[in-house]
Amino acid sequence: MPTINDVARAAGVSPSTVSYVLSGRRPISAETRARVQAAIAELGFHPHAGARALASSKTNVLALVAPLRVDVNVPVIMQFATAVVTAARAYNHDVLLLTKDEGTAGLERVAHSTMVDALILMDLERDDLRIPALRRLKQPSVLIGLPSDHTGIACVDLDFAAAARLALEHLAGHGHRRIGLVGPSPAVYRRQTTYADRFLAGFLEASAELDLRTVTHPCEPGAAGVRDAMADIDAQLSDLTALVVHNEEALRPLLDLLHATGRKVPDDVSIVAICPQDVATSMPVGLTSIDIPAHDVGTLAVETAMRLLDGRTVEYTRLLAPALVERNSCTEISPSHR
Repeated sequence: MPTINDVARAAGVSPSTVSYVLSGRRPISAETRARVQAAIAELGFHPHAGARALASSKTNVLALVAPLRVDVNVPVIMQFATAVVTAARAYNHDVLLLTKDEGTAGLERVAHSTMVDALILMDLERDDLRIPALRRLKQPSVLIGLPSDHTGIACVDLDFAAAARLALEHLAGHGHRRIGLVGPSPAVYRRQTTYADRFLAGFLEASAELDLRTVTHPCEPGAAGVRDAMADIDAQLSDLTALVVHNEEALRPLLDLLHATGRKVPDDVSIVAICPQDVATSMPVGLTSIDIPAHDVGTLAVETAMRLLDGRTVEYTRLLAPALVERNSCTEISPSHR
């Protein structure tokens, strides 16, 4: 395996000059830089990551802290992770994946060992215990979420409160006045996960302002959870005509349940789903949906981290506006049902 000394000999320069070309810490003439880069390419030299980090005080690695639990939709989480990895590579950065279960100890471990340049965290809770630890770290952090106190820490996410309002306004515009919300699992609400809390708050506020009759219910994943949730919703609002579903894993069993009980979508029940586009279009009925913009949010998180690393100004709270795509799961209801 070629070494930095081999590159130096091939280029006719000193090893320190090769190091400066790699790190960019000192200006090198264009001619010398070209000779060094040609020697690197010819020899197939790959600088050792640890040595490069020591030379430049940078690791070119971002940490991504993601939730990997039984009550999260892992395919959706991986859409965010893929977006972060893809965007990071555009900035010549790799990504170190941590799980949320590692808590503050995991954050401090990678930060104090100078393994990463910056951290991106997902699955934030309202009073997230990791926030004080992040403020003590020298590396900048970006949150995909919006905890109650995020002073001094950049946050990016979908505007979930606006998404709830958009879903209800769409259904109300189709004449629906009695609407149920199939929410995430009870564990998500118990943890006060910010996306779920913000969506629920937006749903309740918009429901009151639009003078709608609504019922909200958490839903355990799987067919049994959907049956229990719908039984409670129907008991409280037996004449409902529409559902908002903020639970990707509930969509398929919900459609199966409605079909088995003789309720047609959208003739008997209209549905607006909050989910990634590929989920909405893969169902037996193409679902009218508000997209979870994993690619845009993940990319924005990386771009924000890069701006912080460069010492540039950032907007510390960036909530992306929701967009609704009409498909085949919503219809106008007859005046007799209004």
